[in-house]
Amino acid sequence: MAAAAPRSFSAAEVRARCAQGACLVRCRRRLYDLSGFVRLAALDGPPHRHSANARRWLEQYYVGEMEPAQNPAAAAQLCAWYQGGVWVPWGYNCCLLPQDLVDWQKPLLWQVGYLGEKYDEWVHQPVDRPIRLFHSDFLESLSKTAWYVVFMVWAPVVLYLSWVSYTSLAQGNTRLFSSFTTEYSIPVHKYYFPFIFLLGMFLWSLLEYLIHRFVFHMKPPASNYYLITLHFLLHGQHHKSPFDSSRLVFPPVPASLVIGFFYGVLQLLLPEVLGLSVFVGGLCGYVIYDMMHYYLHYGSPKKGTYLYGLKAYHVKHHFEHQKSGFGISTRFWDRPFRTLIPEETFEKED
Repeated sequence: MAAAAPRSFSAAEVRARCAQGACLVRCRRRLYDLSGFVRLAALDGPPHRHSANARRWLEQYYVGEMEPAQNPAAAAQLCAWYQGGVWVPWGYNCCLLPQDLVDWQKPLLWQVGYLGEKYDEWVHQPVDRPIRLFHSDFLESLSKTAWYVVFMVWAPVVLYLSWVSYTSLAQGNTRLFSSFTTEYSIPVHKYYFPFIFLLGMFLWSLLEYLIHRFVFHMKPPASNYYLITLHFLLHGQHHKSPFDSSRLVFPPVPASLVIGFFYGVLQLLLPEVLGLSVFVGGLCGYVIYDMMHYYLHYGSPKKGTYLYGLKAYHVKHHFEHQKSGFGISTRFWDRPFRTLIPEETFEKED
């Protein structure tokens, strides 16, 4: 069956749509409606430069063809966006979507391992569509989480363990280095708890960076089906569909296993109450990180604010700089590890 011919839009229809709040972009005669994406990105105006991923992303919003322009000069413009009743030139090369390598009607988790050498390029070409991982509805439900569930599950734990840590320290029985020496051991008073808590949050920020860079962004061997599958389960799915709202925070069930592991490590390395105090600070840092990560994808921070800068930074990480910009809640660790995304790495196109 032949595909339906694309719809044709007149200049009057474009003006009417934009008057109602739509954001329309055209490349030659191809017309795109970016209204939904602009609300997600929440960044002012079109960017000055566009990666190959941005060009592929644009094709998902194709709505039809513009009627032949009355003004030949306007028709010759490579690309423009409709603003203030006129088409504003926007340097851009259109790029039609290639045929996909997976069947989106089936769960993706068991398909991606067969992509081999094509996997790394494919997973970093984002799309705007939901992902299904498993055949089983039960397993699929465990892989999805609404953002508020993380707060509802872990915030009470943070509050309770903070109270336990503080009251335990108030008993005055906690001493640092007591397992090595009693003469030179250092007492840990209850007044130290806020500083230990903040130390835990600081350590979490480092852990966040290390996990994101060296675990989530590992490049699995092209010949290893299982490592490719694992990578996609851990993080590849998020880069493939960065605006899938159900996959932006860590589900509590697998998160509890990871959190339990780090709790055990701290209990081995530090006195019980001291380890618990560091742990609860780190757990609070994790909750803040997950909430911020969701907000960076779906929030609308005010221009010029810290969160606005982080949002723009994270968008760059997804669409162009996948091998840098690993900080989510802070860019601090990108500096000493030399993975900071430069403010400008290009000349603006005419």
